[in-house]
Amino acid sequence: MVFSMSLEDVKGLGKKKDVLIEAGIDSVEKLANASVENLTQLKGIGKATAEKFVSNAKELLSEPKEATKESEDSALDQPSEDVEKAQKEEEEAKKLEEKKTKLEGKKAEEGDFVLLKMTARTQKGKIFRVSSEEDAKKAGMYEEEKAQQGYYTPEFIIIGKPGFLNEGLTETIKDMNYFQKKSVKIPPTKAFGKRDPQKIERIGIAKFRKLNDGKNPEYGQDFTNKKGQRGVIANILQGKVIIDYNHPLAGQSIDYNLEIVDKIESFNEKIDYFMISKGIPKETASEFIVNLLKDKTLEITVPKMLLFQNLTYLKFGLAMDLQTHMGDEIEDVKFIEVYEKIPVPPTPAESVMQKVEEYNKEQDSEENES
Repeated sequence: MVFSMSLEDVKGLGKKKDVLIEAGIDSVEKLANASVENLTQLKGIGKATAEKFVSNAKELLSEPKEATKESEDSALDQPSEDVEKAQKEEEEAKKLEEKKTKLEGKKAEEGDFVLLKMTARTQKGKIFRVSSEEDAKKAGMYEEEKAQQGYYTPEFIIIGKPGFLNEGLTETIKDMNYFQKKSVKIPPTKAFGKRDPQKIERIGIAKFRKLNDGKNPEYGQDFTNKKGQRGVIANILQGKVIIDYNHPLAGQSIDYNLEIVDKIESFNEKIDYFMISKGIPKETASEFIVNLLKDKTLEITVPKMLLFQNLTYLKFGLAMDLQTHMGDEIEDVKFIEVYEKIPVPPTPAESVMQKVEEYNKEQDSEENES
């Protein structure tokens, strides 16, 4: 390693640097080798100051070698980020394998918190849901943005509890063992429902514009009515906008390939997965600080990165999920947001006065040495 040093790197020179340069001492090496006697002949440099300058220069010259040695020792003592990451992945894989050995073949019990891997196809064979990036790429549906949002991950569910999966899947999972692979066809009535003619609305274009901020309708456009129903513009015909509020997969039988791949047992991990189910990335969920008090109040400290985002609905939904599904352990949920005081920078006047005081102290010190 090559170190580039100049007189500016030597501690305590101040304005005396110009005096040294005028005398031909224009490098750290020259200053380190200069005699104290010669330096005291220069304007404003006393014996104590000269000794300090030479000592600081010699110290600076010796630092690179020591720093290099410390760096080498540090590299030997501390594994690189890549090594740490590989070790962590290896440990996680080992734990998962141990858990698999423990759970494989055992029936998933009602109330178990589990991760469900799935591939879902429409009756026309189109894949619309996968649980891994690898499967998404094979299906030709991989999107980098969705991957970053944790879209291609196993489903977090509670065995036998509604609200996580459709009715058909909820019933199917109750009869499965851990790591058992199963294929099943779910009929429309237990998947996304039959198509309901009552969920198709026809609105005049003029009226639609009023509801759509004055904008014209577009085929395939998403639309939410005043009741909060979400639909899509299915057609624009004879001055009418036809909006379909049926689920896009309503009326279809769905084919699923399923496998229960993990059981979530620790308290904090369950809470992390409830956060992830609300759209919080896994890495961000781990930044929340969770503390369960003796009175069953759960305190959740929001990380700094999310303090200025509107989390009202997310917090409400998360609290409801925790109280509903972990009610034996959690009663009240309290969110804590800490806004640290921002240090106030010195005013220009204070900054100038500070420099004046430092200069006066330096002058007094030199005069005393002389």
